Amino acid sequence: MGVLPAYKDVRNLEMQQGSFFLQRDIDTYAKLAVLGPQVVIDLFGENVNPVGKTIRIDKLLFKVIGTTVAKGGSGFSNLDDVVLVPLSTAQKQLFGVDYIGSISIEVTESSLSEQVRTDIGYFLLSRHKIADPANADFTIFSQADILGAAAQVTGIFTTLLAGIAAISLLVGGIGIMNIMLVTVVERTREIGLRKALGAKKKTIITQFLIESIMVTFVGGILGMILGISLSFIISYFINLPFTLSASSILLAIGVSSGIGILFGWYPARKAANLSPIEALRYE
Repeated sequence: MGVLPAYKDVRNLEMQQGSFFLQRDIDTYAKLAVLGPQVVIDLFGENVNPVGKTIRIDKLLFKVIGTTVAKGGSGFSNLDDVVLVPLSTAQKQLFGVDYIGSISIEVTESSLSEQVRTDIGYFLLSRHKIADPANADFTIFSQADILGAAAQVTGIFTTLLAGIAAISLLVGGIGIMNIMLVTVVERTREIGLRKALGAKKKTIITQFLIESIMVTFVGGILGMILGISLSFIISYFINLPFTLSASSILLAIGVSSGIGILFGWYPARKAANLSPIEALRYE
């Protein structure tokens, strides 16, 4: 990416090693490069200082004068995975163009963002001799637009995952209900004997609800362990931070127990409503 010296301040880049470009580097078409931390790892390996070394870009040799501090994704690009060179060098010696692809602008006050955006739009329309804004041959977007797009994508994924989770809970709940109904049938004589000895409906319901909750609780614990393990493995291989939220763990356990109560209630009621005489006669 070809940039000017002001790019460092506008994009809030910090230097890990070495220095950034100066205006004289632009004026003299200097073959210099500043590397993002991911590029350093890809080209030289970890814990290596590349300052002073040479890299080849499109058959041209560039001297590395600095590296940037890890910053991560920004908008639609990743500043950690980019090679920066002087703008004049990029235009004349690498790309062979006399125009620029994008301009990054920093607003001194956030309250002026929309006004500056409007002013820039009208200025570019004037420079490009375009009367109708609908025919603009450029696009202006701000950090608010990026955050809005990210929030929209996140919302879609959240809705999708919530739908998958709801279907999974429904299928799992039906499975729990079937298991408990089979248990009621297999233990009909036991239920009849307990009721004949004076066990109340409340006692029978509590017994079967506890069993249903235990089944879903154990399933929830196993699922949580599997999910945490897979998340850790995936984050390790794609180099993303791994974080574990206590609230998520509590929510998973709570939902599992709640499903046990919800889908275990009908089998428990069916067991409690059995007639002692009919239950004792059951074969």
